[in-house]
Order: sequence, then C-alpha cells, then structure tokens
Amino acid sequence: MPDIVLATLNAKHLHAALGLRCLQANLGPLRNRSRLLEFDINQRPVDIAERILELRPRIVGLGVYVWNATASTELAGLLKRIEPSVRLVLGGPEVSHETEAQAMVNLADWVIAGEADLAFAQLCAQVLEDRPPADKIIAAAPPDPASLAPPYELYTAEDLARRLTYVEASRGCPFGCEFCLSALDAGVRQFPLDRFLEELEKLLARGARHFKFVDRTFNLREEVCQRVLEFLLARLRPGLFFHFEIVPDLLPGALREAARRFPPGALQFEAGVQTFNPEVAERIGRRQDGDRVEANLRWLRQETAAHLHTDLIVGLPGESLASFGAGFDRLLALRPHEIQVGILKRLRGAPIARHDHAFRMVYSPHPPYEILRNDRLDFATVQRLRRFARYWDLVGNSGNFIETTPLLWSGEGAGSASPFESFLRFSDWLFGEVRRTDAIALPRLLELVFRYLTEVLGRKPDAAAETLWRDYQRAGRSDRPAFLAAFVGKGRTAKPAHQPGGPRRQARHHAAAQD
Repeated sequence: MPDIVLATLNAKHLHAALGLRCLQANLGPLRNRSRLLEFDINQRPVDIAERILELRPRIVGLGVYVWNATASTELAGLLKRIEPSVRLVLGGPEVSHETEAQAMVNLADWVIAGEADLAFAQLCAQVLEDRPPADKIIAAAPPDPASLAPPYELYTAEDLARRLTYVEASRGCPFGCEFCLSALDAGVRQFPLDRFLEELEKLLARGARHFKFVDRTFNLREEVCQRVLEFLLARLRPGLFFHFEIVPDLLPGALREAARRFPPGALQFEAGVQTFNPEVAERIGRRQDGDRVEANLRWLRQETAAHLHTDLIVGLPGESLASFGAGFDRLLALRPHEIQVGILKRLRGAPIARHDHAFRMVYSPHPPYEILRNDRLDFATVQRLRRFARYWDLVGNSGNFIETTPLLWSGEGAGSASPFESFLRFSDWLFGEVRRTDAIALPRLLELVFRYLTEVLGRKPDAAAETLWRDYQRAGRSDRPAFLAAFVGKGRTAKPAHQPGGPRRQARHHAAAQD
C-alpha cells in the first residue's frame, strides 16, 4: 500500500493531469511509496473517497482547480470525516490565493500555494519522518525548470493511446492580462530544450499521438519555437496532432515557414484574442496590436492548413454589448475554425478584481466565478450571451453546420448584416423553443435550425434542407433525419472526415475544406 496518494478530478477522462505527474516525478526516494489516481468531475466524490481510502495512504495530495473546486471540497470533507488520520495536502491554482475564504482549506492539514513540484516532496518527507511543519500554508517558490525531473515516463501506454498528452517547454507568461493568474508570473522560464526534445522523442517512440503544449506563449522565443516545430516536422507521421497556444500578434518568420509545412489535421493554434477594443485591452493590462492580430490570423488561415481556435471574453470591464459584437464580427471575418466565447471569471488572486467597484462587477460566488452583471451588461444580457456562447459552440464551432451557419446572417430574410446580431437573435429563438442549452441531440438541433431558417428567415425549404443534409453527411453519417425525407433524397454522400491526425471536431472542419 502506498504512503502517498496523488489525486485530482479532471474535467474529462480525455485529459491527463500533468501537474500530478510533475509532483510524482519529483518525489525522489519517496516516488516508489506513492500512487497516482485520476478521476473526473462526473464521478461521485463518495466513490472517489472509497477508491483513495482503500489504498490506506498516510498522505493524500489533492490537485484543486476551478473546474473541480466544488467536488474537491466535498471530497476533502469525506476523506477527513471517514479517516481523520489521513494527512490531506491541497495544491493547485484554486487554493494558491485567498485561502482564508475557502472551506476546503479549513479541512486540509496543509496547503501548498504556488508550484509544488519540489515543495510537496519536502513536505511529504517531513510528515513521514514525524516532523511536520507548523505553518499550514506553505508558499512554494517557482522552481528552476532545469532542476526538475521530467514527468513524461509516468504516462501509461493507455494514456498515450487514448488521451491528450500534455507537455511543457516553458512556464510562466511575460504579459499582465488581469483576468489570468499568469499575470502574477515573473516572466517565462524555459525547460532545457535538448532534454525536452529527448523526452518528446521518447513519447513519440512509445506511440503518443495527440500532444497539447501547455506553454502560455509558445511563440514568444523564435529560436525555441523553430527548433520544436522543426523537430516535430522531421518526425511527422499519419495520426499525429499538436496543439500550441500562441500570442496572436506575434508571428515570427520561423513560425510562418514551419507552419506552412504541416499537413491538414496535424497542427492547431489557440490564439487568445479576448477583445478587439483597445481601451478595454489597455484597462486590463493586455498589450495587443489588433491590426497585427488581424493580419496574422488572416495569413495563417490563407497560407497554412493549421486549425485555428480563437478566444473572446464576455464581460470585461468597460466592454459593452455593441463593443463585444463588433469584436466578434471582426474576428469571424478572419474565418478561424472556432471562436470560443468565454464568460469572464474572477479567478482567485487574479488582478481583475481591482475593477469591481468602478465597473460594478458582480460575480457568482460559486466556481467557476463567472460574471453575473456589470455597469455595461445587466444580468439578463449576460444570460443571453451565456446562451449565445453555448449555442455558438454547438452550431458555429462544432463542424456540424459549416455550410449552414452563414445562412443565419446572409441573404434574403436574414435582416442585419452583423453575424453577431443575427446569431444572437437565433440564440434567443432557440432558447425560447427548447428552454435549455444542454442535452440537445444533433438530429433535434438540425431540425430546429431548419425551422428557424424556413419559418423565421423565410428561406426556401428545399435549399435549406440540401445544405443541412450536406453538413450532416460531412462526418460520414448516412442516416437521414426524418424531417429531411420530404426535401432530399439519398443524393451524394459527402466524403467522410477521415483525418487520423486530429480530434473529430477538427476533422469535420478539414473535411469541409476538402469538399
């Protein structure tokens, strides 16, 4: 039985906890006395507690994040109630700030604030040697990446075959965007590049296929970016997929040239635009050149096969509905494959809190602490935009309505030329029909979109049905929804989105590009 259990609740089974693996890899002589257990937020905390306690650990280290904070609080209470002798150690972003206000902190024996790679090992050694520290809150200094043992061998064969493989070439962020905890970082720390590439080589040799780099600013240093991309290009094979988060107004020549050479389905860039309003950006400490963002995203879309995932945030201080809508339309015109519309969160410790009074920012007290209203957006409007974000993900981002989505704002009957305003009207109508934003099956959603196009916008049923049918078939589906039977025959079947390198959503976008 292990003395130490490291556990967390991932958002999905597809995800793997890189942070826990970093802790276990750096336990030194205690590593063989530890066990790593991963769960997800759909599992019951009481069942998770049973699984942990059946190993009879002396120490439980629990990774706490905004997405699992509620369930982690329940789990912490169960662990201490069932087995009070277990020493509970909390770590992670959610418990690294404002600890005095958190119920789970009161339940824990110790909390490690900050990057715990080395601090957790030191704490475990003290506890197991019966010399525990007196201070409950342990402030961990950011470690030198060169001093850390790499965690990648702790991915199992099952992990590599069926889950995202998270890797990091650097830690930290040079920017001060106040909605993000990275605003508190003191610059970027690079892992030794030769050693990192050796670890990537081992992962590739073991069969890893889907990589997600967690670096906040992968393209910050051109020489590093170039070496990593050239390394991956030299080892490309069918089925490989790489995700990078990039600074959208920074597109050095090395990145451009390398990105051109990746085939469809192999490369995804996540570009956090967040806002195109320069006054809002300056207010929250976001240094960004909107014109360069626009030029770079347009170039990537036109000159590469990279899948572009972009982000905008609803509710930033001083951003009105009209301002957000203008930013959405500007970004949509650049034709990214996805626009993720996020609702502003007041993460614990994030400097965005300094605007609360001036802009009357009111957030939910419950995770994930999303904005409820401010001086520019009342509660009803925030709710409308919350539904807009969810429906946009189901329709605009999913790859299931690639040809159909533009029909919502273009052509006869669509009214306003603004895609944002048009889709917001569709969102309001859709919610009026279903009164929910989840558990809408694809055939049902298909029929609702058809009804809106024909009954509200007055589009010809035959033409709308044909477009929906092409979209529906794009991922290789052949079953014909009943409501389409009166308008379309079996017709042609679109090419299946057989793109082994990318996840299914990206594959559907790729299939559309090939039509």
